[in-house]
Amino acid sequence: QVQLVESGGGLVQAGGSLRLSCAASGRAFSDYVMAWFRQAPGMERELAAAVSGSGRTTFYADSVKGRFTISRDNAKKTVYLQMNSLQPEDTAVYYCAASRRWGRWSPQGYDYWGQGTQVTVSS
Repeated sequence: QVQLVESGGGLVQAGGSLRLSCAASGRAFSDYVMAWFRQAPGMERELAAAVSGSGRTTFYADSVKGRFTISRDNAKKTVYLQMNSLQPEDTAVYYCAASRRWGRWSPQGYDYWGQGTQVTVSS
């Protein structure tokens, strides 16, 4: 079992930055691929970024590539999402998720979820 708790969301102006954190509890954090998904109102939940258990491999959706950076600290059991150059279309609830396997880019591939944190970008 893995419990995930996100923090760091909020309201920011276009062009600004936010850093999301996701604290995990439970065993073997480094065994899990960690990802950030996001869901805007009326839209499906979509993957923003993922990081391998070691932290050496990352994956980004095209929509966030070059602006967002995912990282993890296995000693602290925490995964981060640094979001720069935020735009109104980045407004969504952001969810942290964990999976046992790399290469899963849909929500169905993830076993554990946080409660989500709201990110709102004003124009």
